[in-house]
Amino acid sequence: MRAQDPNSPPTARDRARAVGLAVGELPTGPHNALTDVPGVRVGHTTLIRPPRVHSGVTAIVPDGVGPGSPLPAGMFAGNGYGKLIGATQIAELGALETPVLLTSTLSAFRVADALVGWILERPGNAEVRSVNPVVGECNDGLLSDIRSRPVREEHVRAALDAASYGPVAEGCVGGGTGLTALGFKAGIGTSSRRVPLAGRENTLGVLVQANFGGTLRVRGRTVTPADVGLPPSGPAPETGSCMVVAATDAPLDARQLTRLARRAVYALARVGAGYGHGSGDYGLAFATRPLGTPAGPAMIRDDDLDPLFTAVLDAVEEAVLNALLTATTTTGPRGHTRHRLPAAPLLALLQGDGARDGEQPGS
Repeated sequence: MRAQDPNSPPTARDRARAVGLAVGELPTGPHNALTDVPGVRVGHTTLIRPPRVHSGVTAIVPDGVGPGSPLPAGMFAGNGYGKLIGATQIAELGALETPVLLTSTLSAFRVADALVGWILERPGNAEVRSVNPVVGECNDGLLSDIRSRPVREEHVRAALDAASYGPVAEGCVGGGTGLTALGFKAGIGTSSRRVPLAGRENTLGVLVQANFGGTLRVRGRTVTPADVGLPPSGPAPETGSCMVVAATDAPLDARQLTRLARRAVYALARVGAGYGHGSGDYGLAFATRPLGTPAGPAMIRDDDLDPLFTAVLDAVEEAVLNALLTATTTTGPRGHTRHRLPAAPLLALLQGDGARDGEQPGS
């Protein structure tokens, strides 16, 4: 089994913003990634053994989170055909008490067990008798032998222990290694925005695990594989999903974070999501200010949240584009192939449309 370097950043020229496909007007953080939110780290373990195995696990690790130090959180199920382990306790209590892990559908249960073991071993948790592991999943069965359940405890621990600040690897890494979306090879994508709220600047970051159906839309134009010179991908199986994880350092409560999680799922419509019967489309949002903290800025008023809603819509759209543009063309164990979205033909296509409309890409 070959493990890729979990910390290698994507090639800068491959990302949406670098090729002229920036989304929205808000500025990004320094890495345009979830890790731009202070105190949030990301790690991957990537498992590749062509053509049989293309899988892995991604860990989103907020500093200090644990059963005794939960963070405010909210979640939303756009279409609930999925196995979001830990979802009901988040919905009931509005609290996140573990890192968030993303993996393959049939590996989710082993990953949850490994996460529980890792949490119980953390300093200060010797007396813990209950813990709510949070594990999202997408079905990578088209391009990987999903029944082999290749993600093991050591892979989970490696992703957790290697989680770091700074640039985040995208595309065919971690829990995105074997995924497809919108007719193309997809995977992990991330983006961030700096947001003015109530007189101070806050950061919003998102990470997507993209594996959903529909027809890609870029700047309002539908884009099929044939449109960018690729062979047809064939019918998509009804086993897709998308996990969207959002984090912010804005002082929000669980109810407000649930509102943010809804917009994270709504944002998938911008890129053409079909929200099909077999798709598990979930948004999970958390804030990095611990529950019950007496000091710090006042809570944001609901009628001041619009800039944050705009930020999450824009960041999710760009994160999905990043996932498609940074992926690697992959062939699975039954000969199915999904191709990455090629930037040059895409830009030529959009430029042709812009010439007819009197606009240029990036304008």
